[in-house]
Amino acid sequence: MKKSYLRKYHSFLRFKRNFTRYSIRKAKGYEVILHWLKSRMNRTQFLILSGILVGITSGLAGVALKSLVHHIHYFITYKIHFEYQILFYIIFPFLGIVLTTAIVITFFKGQSRKGIGAILYEIAQNSSIVSPVKMYSQVIQSAVTVGLGGSAGLESPIAVTGAAIGSNYAQTYKLNYKERTLLLAAGATAGIASAFNAPIAGIMFAFEILLTGVVFTDFIPLVVAAVCGSLVSKIILQEDALFRFHAREPFNYLNTLYYLVLGLLTAFYARYFLLVSQKVEHWFQWMKLSKMRRAMVGGALLSILCVLLPPLFGEGYDAVKAFSNGQASAILHNSFFRYFDVTQWTVILFLALICILKAFATPFTLFGGGNGGNFAPSLFAGGTLGYLFALLCKLAGFEQVPETNLVLAGMAGVMSGVLYAPLTAIFLIAESSFGYDLFIPLMIVSVISYLIAKRFSPISPDLKPLADEGKIFTTAHDKNLLSLLHIEDLIDKQAQRLSPNDSLSTLLELVKTGNKNIFAVVEATGQLCGVLALDDIRPVLFAPDPGSIKIVSLMKPPPTTIHINEDMLQTVKAFDETGAWQLPVVDNNETFIGFISKSNILLNYRKLMQTYSE
Repeated sequence: MKKSYLRKYHSFLRFKRNFTRYSIRKAKGYEVILHWLKSRMNRTQFLILSGILVGITSGLAGVALKSLVHHIHYFITYKIHFEYQILFYIIFPFLGIVLTTAIVITFFKGQSRKGIGAILYEIAQNSSIVSPVKMYSQVIQSAVTVGLGGSAGLESPIAVTGAAIGSNYAQTYKLNYKERTLLLAAGATAGIASAFNAPIAGIMFAFEILLTGVVFTDFIPLVVAAVCGSLVSKIILQEDALFRFHAREPFNYLNTLYYLVLGLLTAFYARYFLLVSQKVEHWFQWMKLSKMRRAMVGGALLSILCVLLPPLFGEGYDAVKAFSNGQASAILHNSFFRYFDVTQWTVILFLALICILKAFATPFTLFGGGNGGNFAPSLFAGGTLGYLFALLCKLAGFEQVPETNLVLAGMAGVMSGVLYAPLTAIFLIAESSFGYDLFIPLMIVSVISYLIAKRFSPISPDLKPLADEGKIFTTAHDKNLLSLLHIEDLIDKQAQRLSPNDSLSTLLELVKTGNKNIFAVVEATGQLCGVLALDDIRPVLFAPDPGSIKIVSLMKPPPTTIHINEDMLQTVKAFDETGAWQLPVVDNNETFIGFISKSNILLNYRKLMQTYSE
């Protein structure tokens, strides 16, 4: 027996050695070098090197996407001439959503999972393993959607792309779950940092949104990746392609009341934005259209909105910059409002319609079949709302109104309420406007918006369906680990079964030959009638005539039954309420499948704790 075991062990070592040599031969030159460096470095050193490489690569991906969209915008705006501008806004937004849907169907097999929720799902349910396709699919899809006028942002696709780069890098070098998740977050961090040239905002994004429910002691790779992504953006991207606001005013504590009121406005607007988005999503689902027809409907509706209000075209950052520079009237001349006398009330009506309809334009883009995120829409809507509030204050007779600061604070407030990420919003606006002295107003507005949003819903409505299904992590760490356990993996399907008409002697034979402490009493059709434990038969164990005692007289109803589709949180709650150590599992037809034990759940939970904390 010992010799046989040794032969198997040596055979395994030969296989491992040959497989390693084969892998190295198949690896690219730089991969061989990195494998060698990994063998020479300690864990911390290799993670820092990995953070640099992932940060640079993700930063380049972010720069490539921003540049691509910038050049598409330039081409269709200045190189293609339309006799009537209305045709411009009719054709391109519609074309963008339809083309994106066609690309998804043709080249990506209809797999259109997108947004931040996609990253969170991979972290929680797929051990942070992201498909390599996402390293380029999101870039292509979002470039077509936003480049041709889709009313969405590029930041979420950039984050998904960076996450895929970090995950696949970690998979290549056989890193464990914690390290893989860290580099996934580092890639997304670098992507956000490159999109805004805001490294601190990128780090806050990782901690507030991506790493919720994941405990980390290593954060240096995140910092390194953010710095590298931001440097790549600063070196390569042109100033007009960056999210930059130079004009602003010093903070005056006497203006605090403006920021308090703006915080309330941005909170309720963020709630409105999210509710409209949900309604539009449900409306598309209710129509039950094919993907291409849905894209046509979404594209047509978006085109109509862009014709009415051109600032809804694309990301909208240029319009916000114009607002912050006091050039709103110039934007009016590109819309149908140019046919009216441009007065202060005309501008106010124009801005109010933008705020109202932006909440429709973005979901029409995303749920119609386009690719993008809520970063840019929330910033655009917040800036517009801040400028609208400033104009209303001036109209009410308040002369010393900090217009530019209200635009910036409005952006932070709506972003905080929509994404549930106040720190990301604060640092993003502070870094993008060089306005570190605006921290106080930014914090006031963002925190008010966030707290009111949390009052309505503890979890972002965008992520709530996934959270309710236990498919993403939340701040409840115990529940996160329990959600990774699945009932079908823990069922003892070798349970010993009895018929109600069997006798005690049949049960005694099962006790002699088996090793179970609990038995299922099942009808011929498979329906569960009851359960029987060893303790239940002690009074009749030495009965003189066991053949005359029927199981039906001994069995008891189970304390409760667990359905195969229940999540582990419900199962653990059932164990706590009943005090049982084993419960029967049935399918949707109440057919008995097997038993699940509390001890098995605890054992697997402990293994998960060890894996996720190593």
